[in-house]
Amino acid sequence: MNAASSAPGESRFDGSGGPRIIGPEDGKYADIQSIGVRFMAWTGETGGGFSLVEHPMPPRGLAAPLHKHSREDEYSYVLEGRMGALLGKDTVYAEVGDFVFKPRDQWHTFWNAGDEPCRILEIISPGGFERFFDELGGLMSSADFDPGQLPEVAGRYGLEVDPESIPRVCEEYGLTHPMLEQG
Repeated sequence: MNAASSAPGESRFDGSGGPRIIGPEDGKYADIQSIGVRFMAWTGETGGGFSLVEHPMPPRGLAAPLHKHSREDEYSYVLEGRMGALLGKDTVYAEVGDFVFKPRDQWHTFWNAGDEPCRILEIISPGGFERFFDELGGLMSSADFDPGQLPEVAGRYGLEVDPESIPRVCEEYGLTHPMLEQG
């Protein structure tokens, strides 16, 4: 294991300390209930150009309610399984090796469209939004987590979220989500 990413990088990676390799078990991990987040490249390490996270998703699991980003574009590369996504009014399915573009200012969501685990690499450009996942993971792991905190946290990152979409999207695509189990 060489120089794994375990916390937000304070400065751009320049190679002066040798190669940087993040193995399959390396990097900081956060559980945000509906999906996991493995941090692989923080915005500070990339000079702000992008951040990179891996999202493992359980079978038939909705990753997030419909949402839209005002600041960044997302690019999803399927490593394992089958990803479904609602991009505006279009539903797409991506298999291993497929690459899906989710532009800023477009309502979207995504999910594991199969009965086996699904993993995607998510390139977020410009970088910075990985901090939302980091903050959310910290909040959700706290015993006094209050879902009422979500709109404030999302707003700080230029994210609009439609939690009311969860039951409709889950019913339409045959999915599950932790918020349905709480209700």
